[in-house]
Amino acid sequence: MLDMPSAPPESADYAIVRRAIEFLSTRWRDQPSVEEVAAEVGLSPSHFQHVFRRWAGLTPKAFLQAITIERARELLRNSTSVLDAAYDVGLSGPSRLHDLFVAHEALTPGDYRRDDLTLRYGFHDSPFGEAIVVAAPRGMAGLGFVDEGDRASALADMRARWPRAQFVEDGEATAPYAARAFDSRQWRPDAPLRIVMIGSDFEVRVWETLLSVPMGCATTYSDIAVRLGKPTAARAVGAAVGKNPISFVVPCHRVLGRSGALTGYHWGLARKQAIIGWEAGRVARADGAGAGTA
Repeated sequence: MLDMPSAPPESADYAIVRRAIEFLSTRWRDQPSVEEVAAEVGLSPSHFQHVFRRWAGLTPKAFLQAITIERARELLRNSTSVLDAAYDVGLSGPSRLHDLFVAHEALTPGDYRRDDLTLRYGFHDSPFGEAIVVAAPRGMAGLGFVDEGDRASALADMRARWPRAQFVEDGEATAPYAARAFDSRQWRPDAPLRIVMIGSDFEVRVWETLLSVPMGCATTYSDIAVRLGKPTAARAVGAAVGKNPISFVVPCHRVLGRSGALTGYHWGLARKQAIIGWEAGRVARADGAGAGTA
């Protein structure tokens, strides 16, 4: 068994967690033990549990409970009320104490179709594998993920979203955005993460609605459509969610099918499961800390 004595970066932990999630997704009916999962990822049971808790803030068992379809259905029972409450109190209510705190603005189609739009990009470590961050002059415009070390494909995916923009590699410029997005110690309302939504009016309205869904909650395509005053536009909402260029920060992973199914995710269902479980750990940790000081 491979036991690593020193703590690797979060992306290394994620590589192990992702293999475990993929294994469990295909073997869940067999209810494999921790020992079986640990063997699959090449670690001893004790070290596997240590890695999992270090990354997720949860035991493997608690993590799996957080991403079951039963848990998803439980979250969706409150979907409409979550959206209503978010619109009533804005993005700074008490239920958002463990969220990122985001300030956003939109660019019109005329802005982002001009040939003089310059976007800077860089590759950075994240809890969910290597990330590509794209920055416009006024804030983060894109966040995606690199699979199997294929940076070229990750960059091509971003270029395809804004084909007339000029892309300049500048990791120094994008590093602060990556740190602000993924380091929860920097999630402060007095220093919000500035993002720029570059899309059509309808897409921006959908993405703005996604920002209103707090960490640890979920909603559906149809509930978003109702919130936007277009109750028959669930498919159009789904298309806009799929085009979201700022993953994790604009939380498209919190949108589920009406049945509780995860449905599609541009950066892979295993990563969507990982993000949902990781967030459940952050919420549990924050709620536990709050209970301890009450």
